[in-house]
Amino acid sequence: MAKTRELCKDIRDKILDLHKAVMGYRTIGKQLGEKATTVSAIIRKWKKFKMTVNLPRSGAPCKISPRGASMIMRKVRDQPRTTRQDLVNDLKRAGNTVSKKTISNTLRHHGLQSCSAPKVPLLKPAHVQAHLKFANDHLDNPEEEWEKVMWSDETKIELFGLDSLYLEEEG
Repeated sequence: MAKTRELCKDIRDKILDLHKAVMGYRTIGKQLGEKATTVSAIIRKWKKFKMTVNLPRSGAPCKISPRGASMIMRKVRDQPRTTRQDLVNDLKRAGNTVSKKTISNTLRHHGLQSCSAPKVPLLKPAHVQAHLKFANDHLDNPEEEWEKVMWSDETKIELFGLDSLYLEEEG
């Protein structure tokens, strides 16, 4: 739910005075420029607690200021592979100590999901070199050579099926 504008004490007292003068919620709202639901909420609070002052809101205060949140979003937008630990360190340098969980919550609040970067690259340098060597070795092969290469499980099944038929005919 979004935060709402709080009415000052003078307006709340006027609402109560008009209510005690037996005026309706809509009439009070029109006279003071407030909604009837706002008027009814103030009167309901007065009837229940016998006071109209605003109580402190529940929940812990925000650890990251709006400026810190915009700094996080800017860094993530510019460098998408930034880790949460990098963001924690950036905020610590700015004078604000927070946890990785707080960073995750802030990112999620702003519509992003945080995830851990993979610890190991998908292809190791040796694999990349092997791929390049294979490609360079077979670069000049004619098209007929490539027809013998097995590309998928489907072709393996076909080849094994043909081989088994071929072996039966010879034997």
